[in-house]
Amino acid sequence: MKDNISMSPPPLPLRKLHSVDDSGALVVETNVDIPLPTAPPEGADDPCLVRANVYRPKGTGKYPVILTYGPYGKDIHYPDFHAASWADVNPKHQSAYSAWETPDPPFWVKKGYVVVRADERGAGQSPGMLNCLSEATIHGFFDVVEWCADQEWSSGKVALLGVSYYACTQWWVAARRPRGLAAIVPWEGMNDYYMDLARHGGILCDGFLDFWWNRQVGSVQYGLGDRAARKWGPDTLEGTMDAIALLKHRKVPVLEGIKNKYRTDAMYFSDLFPAENIECPVLSVANYGATQLHLRGNVFGFMKAGSKFKYLRFISGRHDVPFYFDESVEVQKSFLDAFLKGEDDYGWAHPGKVPPVDLCLRVGNAGVNDARRELAAFPRRTELEWPLKRTVYTDFHLTMSQGLVTSPVDVQEGILRYEAPRGSLLFETTPFEEETEITGHPMAHLNVSLSSRDSSSPSEIDLFLTIRHYDSDGQEILYTGPAGEPVSVVKGWLRVSHRQTTGPPTDNVPQRNHTPGSILPVKCDTVYTVAIEVWPTNVIISKGHKLALEIASTDTHHGGLFFHRHPEDRPETMLKGWNNIHFGPECQNFLRLPVIP
Repeated sequence: MKDNISMSPPPLPLRKLHSVDDSGALVVETNVDIPLPTAPPEGADDPCLVRANVYRPKGTGKYPVILTYGPYGKDIHYPDFHAASWADVNPKHQSAYSAWETPDPPFWVKKGYVVVRADERGAGQSPGMLNCLSEATIHGFFDVVEWCADQEWSSGKVALLGVSYYACTQWWVAARRPRGLAAIVPWEGMNDYYMDLARHGGILCDGFLDFWWNRQVGSVQYGLGDRAARKWGPDTLEGTMDAIALLKHRKVPVLEGIKNKYRTDAMYFSDLFPAENIECPVLSVANYGATQLHLRGNVFGFMKAGSKFKYLRFISGRHDVPFYFDESVEVQKSFLDAFLKGEDDYGWAHPGKVPPVDLCLRVGNAGVNDARRELAAFPRRTELEWPLKRTVYTDFHLTMSQGLVTSPVDVQEGILRYEAPRGSLLFETTPFEEETEITGHPMAHLNVSLSSRDSSSPSEIDLFLTIRHYDSDGQEILYTGPAGEPVSVVKGWLRVSHRQTTGPPTDNVPQRNHTPGSILPVKCDTVYTVAIEVWPTNVIISKGHKLALEIASTDTHHGGLFFHRHPEDRPETMLKGWNNIHFGPECQNFLRLPVIP
């Protein structure tokens, strides 16, 4: 493909920057050039190479490789990237080479691995277009995996291990089946860019995308000046690009997300790399608290992966610190040793020996942002499948008195309404008479309509659903979100113009494709029956506690970064009105919960 493209010099003259330091306990190679022989260029001046740091044992042996590939700057020291997080990291994984969301090199080198940390194209010391979370990302990643497998210090077996960004791309590159890829451990990583992050139920999640890009990605663009002065890693060693060149060599996700509204738009490349194509062993780690990022992807990635050996492990707590807990690292090492070294005391590589699902059971109130307390408070249980075969899907019917009831009732006709785009309604159960476990995929079924308010002419309904858990004193039990913020049990969303489904629900999950041809108009004073996906979850409701379903026209969470409020995606003129819920014999409304007997 490259032979057909006229290549011109890159915006900065490339130099050999490779250096080797073997004065310490390990060999550290910095800025190793890695060519991208199969990755299509992103522009005429793309040199099609990236740079990586290689951390390896001394000597001439061959070792399995742990690889990360991402845009956060391989040379930014963890305490500079996030000082508060660094303070909580397990000291065993703190070193001069530690970097955010990646395995710590000295620890893994001592365990007989080579660690390779590569800057994605356009980031850190890697030239080219900064177009993270794109098809180009995966093609470049593919080449780096194969490069690792071919090096003289490599055993030929490569594993992918990392958190968040360094997890989600694992799904897609594994689907390309690069030579040498022996196992992946996506630790809290989305699988579907459209549904899991960019457009929840069709609604743009601009809050996180904007924060993430500005703080963690755009700030480390190749050629951007003053990085060293900001303690944000070293400056680009080949110099600084001017503002026009920087703009030319980046694509900003929020700006792209405004234009790319549908799943088939170019921004959303996930379907090009279906999880069904994955053959290598998978250990997918999902965090219940990531109610607006990653959680869904880890579960669906596990369910769809074509691997013979695939495992799903649930955790709770922040997304950063638990990755480095002794208990977590023991699981990571055991899994990688089995498939990269053939050392398998646990039984990962023996069919049927290790249960494929390992649950964390959220019982009681462990507080918020106390990872150690959560680890001690929430017991674990293994299962043979997901969703659990013994699940009893139970309908909690909404009533005009704003109750949630399971017993058959005469449905009173009527309408409950709330203002859009900022109002909400709350429906509550009575106190549970016995402890009840909910584990799996909830779903809501509603009959909704739109009406004018103050002479408005609305044309859309955005539904924001939250399941809440209240103790016997009426206080909400909150859990820990990705950044330590308080979160409710779980969430779901739907833009009602995206209501068309492709068939009946699968495992209680509505099926829809979010393509332009599936979009249906929303007219005032017309009732629409909609099924809303709620993300997978687990919670154990103690005797005397309550559950509630909040239905809102906007975000209602306690904080964090995951807001849906871009004025071009959610203009006031489109949403301002009354959102109505209709009740009656022909308008049944319910929350269907996966109850485990």
